[in-house]
Amino acid sequence: MQQELCSYIEYIKAVKNVSEHTARGYSSDIEKFIAFLNKEELSTVPADIDVKILRRFLASMQKDKAGKASIARRLSSLRGFFRYMLKKGLFDLDPTISLSTYKQDKKLPKFLRPPQIDQLLQQPDPNTAAGMRDAAMMETLYASGIRVSELVGINLNDLDIKAGEIRIMGKGSKERIVLIGGAAQETLARYLSYGRIKLQPKMMGNLEQAVFLNTLGKRLSARSVRRIIDQYFMAVTDEMKISPHVLRHTFATHMLENGADLRSIQELLGHSSISTTQIYAHVTQERLKQVYDSAHPRAKEE
Repeated sequence: MQQELCSYIEYIKAVKNVSEHTARGYSSDIEKFIAFLNKEELSTVPADIDVKILRRFLASMQKDKAGKASIARRLSSLRGFFRYMLKKGLFDLDPTISLSTYKQDKKLPKFLRPPQIDQLLQQPDPNTAAGMRDAAMMETLYASGIRVSELVGINLNDLDIKAGEIRIMGKGSKERIVLIGGAAQETLARYLSYGRIKLQPKMMGNLEQAVFLNTLGKRLSARSVRRIIDQYFMAVTDEMKISPHVLRHTFATHMLENGADLRSIQELLGHSSISTTQIYAHVTQERLKQVYDSAHPRAKEE
């Protein structure tokens, strides 16, 4: 099964176009299942795996007090893995097919309020190449709502700063155009004119087409972007554990709060289904409830 896992990870990266970060997540989830099989001295031959073994694995995670979200994610990873092996003819029936989807508590996405965003975007040093790059990255993420994996994939010919447009290659190799406003346009233009020139390779004929470069003049990885932005987040809030994906949630929430419709937000985020975007309606509803409870004289009983 370990050999099949390696093949599967290469498959989802090449065919499904998943990011390195996502692929590592799938690999980690499935490796935990393989470790369980070894610990229980069970066969790791795919054809020997049945639904009873999978239920034992789920029970072991519950016993170890794994969170509902973790259990649901690992089950989802295993579903994809077993469907892949089924297509390869390694067994006749997918053992996950009779397992019901593990119900988990719905969590509203975390987002920053406007004062926090303002404070965050003021953190990078505008006088250094890295600072100009970091400011451009965060402005772009907040202005467009794109994923970090999409940000690092942007090339120079994908940008039309004057038009306020960026061509993005999203999940499943789906191309879309996202929009950026004046603040992001200005910050990007400054970075390209001054910061990127200092970061770009000096002896390679400037062949690197990536917009966002590391200190070696190479394309920044998604992992590096998360590490960089996490440092700025720490200076803004210690109230919650947050990640760069919070900027995507913040974009969608602020758009909805200021009058944008869900369909438009769906297109900008690159969601294939409106149901995925509807979570942001719950966020604004929760915000309305907080405002109501704090403002209405009879909202709470004495």
